[in-house]
Amino acid sequence: MTAQIPDDLVDSWLTVPDVAEELGVDAGKVRRLLKERRLAGVRRGDPPVLSIPAAFLVPVDARNPATAPEGYAEEAPEARSAVLASLQGTLSVLGDVGMSDAEAIAWLFTPDESLPGRPVDALRAGHKTEVRRRAQALL
Repeated sequence: MTAQIPDDLVDSWLTVPDVAEELGVDAGKVRRLLKERRLAGVRRGDPPVLSIPAAFLVPVDARNPATAPEGYAEEAPEARSAVLASLQGTLSVLGDVGMSDAEAIAWLFTPDESLPGRPVDALRAGHKTEVRRRAQALL
C-alpha cells in the first residue's frame, strides 16, 4: 500500500542539500540518515526530488551545547539544526506496523483529535510516549 501525501498536509519541505546545510554535514550523511530511517523523505514534484519535511529538524543553539544532540558538537559545529531526537524511534515503530516513509509522513502530519493536533507537533513538544502509543495501536 502506498500513501499519496496531499500537498497541503506538510507545511514545508527541504531537499537533501538543504537538510545537509541545516545539519552542517554533507549530502551523503543525509542519505545515510534516510537509509537508517533516522529521517524520512519522499520524492515529490516534477521532476521528482527527494524531499524531507522541515518539521523533522529542530534548531540548535550553538552557544548552548546542552541543546545539541549527542555527537553534533564535534561532528557538525556549524549546524543550525538537528534531527528531532524522538523521530528515529517513532519511525521505527511506524515501520514495524508496515508503513513506508510516505505513509509514515502522512500519519505524522495528519491531525489526531486524541492528542490533540498532529503527531509531529506532539513529538516536537516532547510527547513521544503518547505518539508511539498511538502508532503501536495500529498493529
